[in-house]
Amino acid sequence: MNEDLIYEILSVVEEIPVGKVASYGQIARLIGRDHNARLVGKVLSRAEFYGSYPCHRVVNHAGRLAPHWAEQRNLLLQEGVTFKENGHVNMRKHQWEC
Repeated sequence: MNEDLIYEILSVVEEIPVGKVASYGQIARLIGRDHNARLVGKVLSRAEFYGSYPCHRVVNHAGRLAPHWAEQRNLLLQEGVTFKENGHVNMRKHQWEC
């Protein structure tokens, strides 16, 4: 994993609008690495070392939040993102259409 790839991923994350979310797989597809959703997650787990990015707007394909990041839900709620009864983001309403 090189810095060009890291910044390519982070530049996509930076484009996610307020009130919208993207999945790890969606970001992987946008950078031409269809099967590298886990790589996206790994980069985002270290994003703080590269600057300030809205990583809280990235969830898994089912709308599940990142494990061990309690603040993510509150950040999304502040942006108007709604959740289903199971605690997952309402992807039909909030998935970024890019």
